[in-house]
Amino acid sequence: MTAVRRNKLQSSTKLGDRFLLPLFSHSTPPLSLSSPLVLYLIFILPSLHFVLHPCPILKLLCTSCSPNPISSPLLFIPLASFLFFSPCEELRELREQPIDPQAEQEIIDSIEEIYFSNDSFDMVQHELEKLPPELNLQELEEYRDKLKRQQAAVSELERVTALQTNLQLAAVICTNARRQLSVSKEGFTEASLGLLANQRRRQLLTGLLKSLRTIKTLVKFVNLLYFLHTLTALTFKHYSCISELNSKLQDTLEQIEEQLDVALSKTCKHFDVSHYTKVQLAYTLLGKTQTAMDQLHMHFTQAIHNTVFQVVLGYVELCAGNADTKFQKMQYKDLCTHITLDSYIPCLTDLCKALWEVMLSYHRTMQWHEAHDKKETTPTPDDAAATESDESVVDRSYVKKKLEHGLTRIWQDVQLKVKAYILGTDMSNFKYDDFIVVLDVISRLMQVGEEFCGSKSEVLQESIKRQSVNYFKNYHRARLEELRMFLENETWELCPVKSNFNIAQLHEFKFMGQCRSPSVSPSRQAVSSTSPAQEEQSLFQQYLQEGNPFEMHAENKEEETEDVLASNGYESDELEKSVYQDYDSDSDVPEELKQDYVDEQTGDVPLKSVSRETIRSKKKSDYNLNKTNAPILTNTTLNVIRLVGKYMQMMNILKPIAFDVIHCVSQLFDYYLYAVYTFFGRNDMYESSGLGLISSRLRTTLNRIQESLIDMEAVGENAGVHGTAEDRKEKVPSPHLSQLVVLTNSGTLYGLAQRVVATESLVFLAEQFESLQSHLDTMMPAAKKPFLQQFYSQTVSTASELRKPIYWIVAAKAIDYEQMLLMMAGVKWDIRDIMSQHNVYVDVLLKEFEQFNKRLGDVSRHVRIPLPVSNVLWEHCIRLANRTLVEGYANVKKCSNEGRALMQLDFQQFLMKLEKLTDLRPIPDKEFVETYIKAYYLTENDMEQFIKNHREYSMKQLANLVNVCLGSHINKKARQKLLAAIDDIDRPKR
Repeated sequence: MTAVRRNKLQSSTKLGDRFLLPLFSHSTPPLSLSSPLVLYLIFILPSLHFVLHPCPILKLLCTSCSPNPISSPLLFIPLASFLFFSPCEELRELREQPIDPQAEQEIIDSIEEIYFSNDSFDMVQHELEKLPPELNLQELEEYRDKLKRQQAAVSELERVTALQTNLQLAAVICTNARRQLSVSKEGFTEASLGLLANQRRRQLLTGLLKSLRTIKTLVKFVNLLYFLHTLTALTFKHYSCISELNSKLQDTLEQIEEQLDVALSKTCKHFDVSHYTKVQLAYTLLGKTQTAMDQLHMHFTQAIHNTVFQVVLGYVELCAGNADTKFQKMQYKDLCTHITLDSYIPCLTDLCKALWEVMLSYHRTMQWHEAHDKKETTPTPDDAAATESDESVVDRSYVKKKLEHGLTRIWQDVQLKVKAYILGTDMSNFKYDDFIVVLDVISRLMQVGEEFCGSKSEVLQESIKRQSVNYFKNYHRARLEELRMFLENETWELCPVKSNFNIAQLHEFKFMGQCRSPSVSPSRQAVSSTSPAQEEQSLFQQYLQEGNPFEMHAENKEEETEDVLASNGYESDELEKSVYQDYDSDSDVPEELKQDYVDEQTGDVPLKSVSRETIRSKKKSDYNLNKTNAPILTNTTLNVIRLVGKYMQMMNILKPIAFDVIHCVSQLFDYYLYAVYTFFGRNDMYESSGLGLISSRLRTTLNRIQESLIDMEAVGENAGVHGTAEDRKEKVPSPHLSQLVVLTNSGTLYGLAQRVVATESLVFLAEQFESLQSHLDTMMPAAKKPFLQQFYSQTVSTASELRKPIYWIVAAKAIDYEQMLLMMAGVKWDIRDIMSQHNVYVDVLLKEFEQFNKRLGDVSRHVRIPLPVSNVLWEHCIRLANRTLVEGYANVKKCSNEGRALMQLDFQQFLMKLEKLTDLRPIPDKEFVETYIKAYYLTENDMEQFIKNHREYSMKQLANLVNVCLGSHINKKARQKLLAAIDDIDRPKR
């Protein structure tokens, strides 16, 4: 028990350090009563034991074992006063002193364990027994101070214990309080929400009850009015008061109908289901359902007129800048003529928006009646109800027919209003993009009309067609003049585009990749992520609740970048460099071919021979085999392609002018083709060449273009022959080649690079037209499709045929054929020995071809020469060379059989070396020369048949065969006969 009490004291002391330590900061002052130690122990020790063993103080006093007990009452009073007050004062002083925790613990440990014994322990007796025989006052005071400190240390035990008990009780009270508060909070929240919900439901029901009472009162009032009206009108009309009442009731009914009519008119612009339902209910109670429908259509007609007038008037007054009231008195048609060009498109858009709201209201009105009719189709069994149902059926049938008929009527009013607006302004000077926006809006409006009532919008189509044709004629005339300016300033330099370029990459052709209805304009067809189900919805379904199909979308105006141009016509400079490194490399050429020409039979090296560089070039018949095959086109070509794209956009939006647009598109191609021919292909030597360079189809096409499109009077040719001034407005002067283009320099092969760019750009343009044929065919009206087919078959397909006349001029000048004729004239052909060495003119001719091949390679470094071009060039040169050989052989005056063998040797040598220069097979006109040489061996009869079968030779060449070859062994009569046969062949040509 003692140990437990000591531990409790120590723990209590630790818990109460914060409060108890200050109690021992001061020492107790000396006793006021100078008494012996016995008196001191009487008062100090009981109080210490009182703390350790709570018991009555009087018991402690009575148990004193002092030999001199306190018996005097007078002495007891101050002692009691000291007992009850002095210790407390001293303890209070001790509390105020600062406490050292370690010292405090030492004081507690110094208390004897006997003080923790049971209540029967007499601490006074215990302390008296501990006194020494001889007392020392100083020691006694020190011991007294020690006891006082022990008393102060344990005096707070009871207070700490009581405090701990109270805290535990407070914790229990707080826990219970929190639990009760949580339960109350939950109960209060649920109850409050329930009360609020009930209160809201009560308010709604109260409002509903009020509305029902109002409707009930209205029904009773209407029935009463009908009853009174009928009563007064029929039964009591002879009474003056009844007559007055009847008049007032009639006025009241008229006022009611007027108010209902006003309410009905409000639904024409902004349809509201609840509002319209109330109005229809009122008309039903009045028995005027059919009258209401008649009034409704009148209001829609009036709404259309008022709406468009206010929209246009607002823009006119805004642009006029003054408050002049003369515009308000104008007719709508006259008002439309005062719209400025800047405000035309915004006004048109707002006009269509306002008309859309009216048509949407009508559409929703029809939906309301359809839904309302479904609810009333349930038949009733009793007769009275059946009679009423019959009346309602009649009303519903009338309303349905009236609404269906009103669709066409309302759409017709809309078309007439928009038509007046369209024709009120001259749009011939609009910018292309602005005109496309106008077509866009009208196209969308026609789509609305088709969904609204199934109309094809003939009125709108006719009006926009008139404006479009007028605009397009001016626009096309300006574009043709612009094209002429481009062509006259074109230097025919290559426009560097990427190898994968095609027209679909241009902005103007983006619309072709978009799947949409032909009636929807391309600018509205933005790339979107809408689902197929949404795309299939009609405009009235999409914009039933909100939005407007005529809203302008800013994102569609954003410009997209075009990545079609290359830096220099090649994908990279490194590739271009590697091309020519490969081209110049001769590591794979045998050493024999690297030497100058060596005669296969003699081994001699002639003075003029084919160089190894010429032999090397045999690898490159295309001259750009390793180059990227980027399209060859010019800036003008690109401009024409863009124009075609713009024309097709307009045609795609508005099909009625499709034929006019395609006709103008064909004129763009015609003018470009005619310009290329005029610049690079026109030459008077075609006819004398006999090579058939211009086909009859190409000649017909060029003549047609010249007659229908080229204004010859502008250049002073055939003045007064080509029609009136009105016809000349549709024509364009013939273009002139830029002075910067030089076609007479032999070093550039007479402008071969420019010729290649011009001709191949035309071929590329023709290819693009071919790719567009299917799309144009779908746009073209069926009656006009033969025009399109004829354009492609007779014009577009002839573009590649221009290669022959254009490149023939280069081939005719690139090689000196006259020099070869002079050299052949100096050869002696009437030899008697068979020669093994060919003549020098063959080497000269091959040297010319070698130089030609080299210059082709030089040109190909700047402009890619496609394989068809190089083939045409080589074909022309070889044909001209072969015909020059035949012409040279035809100039021979005397020729022996050995001379004929020498001719064959020369030609075979020429063919053998020529085949190493070009990959062209077969060699053109090879049979032309061989056949002519072999004709020297023909007999008289064979020669006559030869003359009839080979009309490709000239009269001179055939006559030479007769005179030189057969002249030595036929008589004069036979010679005359053959010459007469030749003359007969030539006569039809003359």
